[in-house]
Amino acid sequence: MAMKLSFNTWPYASFPVWLPAYPLEEVIKRLSRIGYEGIEIGAASPHAYPPTLTKERRKEIKRVLDHYGMKVSSMLPALSGGPGHNVASPIPEERRHTIEHLKEIAELCEQWECSTILYIPGWRVFGTSLEQAWEWSIEALSEVADAAANYGCTLVIEPTSFDSNIVDRCEDAIKMMKEVNKPNVKLMFDTFHALYRREPSTDYIYTMGKDLHHIHISDNDRLAPGQGRGDFVGVVEALKDIGFDGYLTMEIGFDRRDVEPDYVARQAYEYLKPLVDKANAGK
Repeated sequence: MAMKLSFNTWPYASFPVWLPAYPLEEVIKRLSRIGYEGIEIGAASPHAYPPTLTKERRKEIKRVLDHYGMKVSSMLPALSGGPGHNVASPIPEERRHTIEHLKEIAELCEQWECSTILYIPGWRVFGTSLEQAWEWSIEALSEVADAAANYGCTLVIEPTSFDSNIVDRCEDAIKMMKEVNKPNVKLMFDTFHALYRREPSTDYIYTMGKDLHHIHISDNDRLAPGQGRGDFVGVVEALKDIGFDGYLTMEIGFDRRDVEPDYVARQAYEYLKPLVDKANAGK
């Protein structure tokens, strides 16, 4: 196996801004033409929010994926907004809603032949202690992991220091993984969050080691890799060192409207593809 490139659909969807927005079928076609082998689908409208996906539409999306030879590298749950998707919410109904959302994504993963679901550990709301928020997130992850195992899915814990306040660092994600202690619970990180913390991304890679199952690639300010201050030559070399053979998934250019999704997708691909090819050739 070898490292492969994937692209997250947020810049083509409506998170966290409404525009630009494209049908998922169009996004699959565009990313395939650029050269990506994988696509990470945000499980929100208009692309893949489970309650709005009929059986027929699920089959049609799978047909389009197969037509373009595109694999679903991973699924990312819908975040906040709307109904709320916070596993650490002080509102019991919101916690339950989020858990069920993750379970529905696991079912969708089986239909689209995807085996990786991102787990966002939630955020502590004022008035809730960190200990209580952590406990709720652990309980949610344990329940979802058991359900996801029935679909052959692995959940990967993401430290989201820029956005949240429960799993902030590499070490927090490792601690949560060890406490849950499930074979299908592993780790991931986003280079954007490591850069936000002023920490080297390569440190995260070597620290997570064999438990690193997935990775988001982004330069500072959600720029394409190579456009900011991140060391992505070092990132690819470190991934090679630990024997990583999963997807390097771009999560870039989605935080504002004045971004052309095709342009940033192409920027990232053209910068990283030679680095990944070189690393794969040296295996």
